[in-house]
Amino acid sequence: MTSGRHGLQPRKQPRQARAELTRQRILTAAAHVFAEYGYAAGTTNRIAERARVSIGSLYQYYPNKDAILVELLTRHLDAGEAAVRRRQQEESPDSLEEIMRGFVRTAIENHRDDPRLLRVMVEHGRRVPGLIEKMARQERERIAYTRELLESHPEAVVEDTEVAARLIVTTIELVVHMLIAAPDTVDPVRLENELAAMVIRYLTAAPAGLPVVEQTPGERPRETR
Repeated sequence: MTSGRHGLQPRKQPRQARAELTRQRILTAAAHVFAEYGYAAGTTNRIAERARVSIGSLYQYYPNKDAILVELLTRHLDAGEAAVRRRQQEESPDSLEEIMRGFVRTAIENHRDDPRLLRVMVEHGRRVPGLIEKMARQERERIAYTRELLESHPEAVVEDTEVAARLIVTTIELVVHMLIAAPDTVDPVRLENELAAMVIRYLTAAPAGLPVVEQTPGERPRETR
């Protein structure tokens, strides 16, 4: 993706319903074309043909296919952010395992629509300055939320909650990205089970060489070795 930042912006935003429908058709067609042919062979001509619009009409909305991909990526990021915010606003389960499973499930659901398109977005979307800034902001917000959760949850035994929060957020995002987008993708249910188990074991296992704190309801914690 070599276009300048100005060349990555849509040419115009539709003001009428008909124009908005045309733009939606172009984006939907582009998603199918990129998934089917890959980014290099996913030309604007193919996109226009799939959308059943003239190439001139396509260029009224987008100067090139880079701009189309940027909009698809922006939508993907916005959908993921909205899903995370909905989960955060819901009443959290008491169990740390169920909370972490919810983190993993949300990430998987946001990435499983079309693994082939996801591969294109992963490979070509990380070089756009505006998207890099957007991803960094979203990551900071998720880390801050996760850190606060770990600091207040009695089942979490990690000492450095800042580092733990960063590990949890980046691990879930990267693992889901890589495995869902892989040609031999992992079954989503198995991925959820295994990734959630890995995360919860990290958060609830005492570090090697340190005493394990046992606690039963109504009693003070006691150390065992």
